[in-house]
Amino acid sequence: MEKNQITDVTLIGAGIMSATLGVFIKKLMPNSRITIYEKLDNVADESSSSWNNAGTGHSAFCELNYTPEQADGSINIDKALKIASAFEVSKELWSYLKSKDEIPQKESFIQAVPHMSFVWGDDNISFLRKRHQALTKYALFENMQFTEDFDEIASWAPLMMKNRDRSEIIGATRMEIGTDVNFDVITKGMIQYLENTDGIELNLKHEIKDLTKQADGSWKIKVKDQNTGKTKTEYSKFVFIGAGGGALPLLQKSGINEGLGYGGFPVSGMFLRCKNKEIIEQHSAKVYGKAAEGSPPMSMPHMDKRKIDGEQSVLFGPYAGISTKFLKSGSSWDLPKSFRLHNIVPMMAVARHNFGLIKYLISQALQSPKDRFKTLKIYFPDAKFEDWELYSAGQRVQIMKKDKKEGGVLKLGTEIISDSDGSLAALLGASPGASTSVSIMLEVLETCFPEEMKSKGWIDKLTEMIPSYGKSLIDDAKLCRKTRFSTSKVLGLID
Repeated sequence: MEKNQITDVTLIGAGIMSATLGVFIKKLMPNSRITIYEKLDNVADESSSSWNNAGTGHSAFCELNYTPEQADGSINIDKALKIASAFEVSKELWSYLKSKDEIPQKESFIQAVPHMSFVWGDDNISFLRKRHQALTKYALFENMQFTEDFDEIASWAPLMMKNRDRSEIIGATRMEIGTDVNFDVITKGMIQYLENTDGIELNLKHEIKDLTKQADGSWKIKVKDQNTGKTKTEYSKFVFIGAGGGALPLLQKSGINEGLGYGGFPVSGMFLRCKNKEIIEQHSAKVYGKAAEGSPPMSMPHMDKRKIDGEQSVLFGPYAGISTKFLKSGSSWDLPKSFRLHNIVPMMAVARHNFGLIKYLISQALQSPKDRFKTLKIYFPDAKFEDWELYSAGQRVQIMKKDKKEGGVLKLGTEIISDSDGSLAALLGASPGASTSVSIMLEVLETCFPEEMKSKGWIDKLTEMIPSYGKSLIDDAKLCRKTRFSTSKVLGLID
């Protein structure tokens, strides 16, 4: 491509994030030229793949780490409210696209699966009760049920209560409107929509080798075509790096000052998958417990009903482990190659402050099959070893960043790093990323296209796609109920 043929937008990585941003840009700028590069030979084969994530429509219904208990015994629900609201916004865009027949209808990408939290012991039950009381003050959580009754919990999750000691002190919450999401299906649907519009170029098996900012603010991109082995040069006005765990090395290649001090902490994940169809038919919820002390939030034990490729499954995990890969398809050299003079101090500080976490990950990696099975038995007392098999899920790369006080901190969730002029943005981090992808991409637009986002044309279009745009689903209970009912009808989550 000659410099005078510069493309408007380049999306690196063909996962849920790039697909979402591509849809937004094409809707807001119909005449824009968008180029998508994906290193693998298929769309949504890494973090967005259904087998590489838990598929939980993360809405803070069951994830206990989103509501930490404070020193005074109160429950901080700020993060839970933000995530629950963001997931509703994702459902708004998805239902808009579905109502317009702009994503495939043959295979449903979202299923209604109740979300439960399950704990035992007086202290944990007290925490769960206070959490329930705090959350149910808001319309986002008003239908959450709480019980300590053995038989009621058994009616919600019979498999988990079968042959359990009735004297156990247990408690649970339940949200019937929880979901299971196949993020690869919705991603492929959005990419297919983009391919059917003018000005879109999708390049599979293309690896970005370098990113260089030009004097005019555009980006020079060196791309290797893995099919031919040839490297070519392209130019783009705006670049988004949405390559999952592979985003950090690309951010470093860009050389922007805003990326200095960032590192990545990779964590591998594994799940036990049930092979017994009779067992699978008896479980119909996503049940989350509390993460072990010192473990990363992504290690919250959960027993999930899934539907992938048309087949029902029950998964239990995750079992975390140490890995130096940033992607499941990556290299063991990913972590050491990410070391830079500007991030080595923050990364060493994170290692020093989180030594317990490192010990935990090593212990997880060294677990025997029977040790892993013991954890499953806590949730499913009647489980039989021969009914389950272990498989590797996706890689997650947690953010490490410099901090004036600590030297370096491990940050959970996601973060957008953008150039000062908004010509490049990169997304780092992990869960609950995919579930909140729409809100995250709106943040990218606000950061990188601030003037356009203030225009009447863009505001009108965004409000058409997301009726709650510019309003609060947290504070406006009536709007929250209306939005949830509308999207649930369109997406087939309620009759």
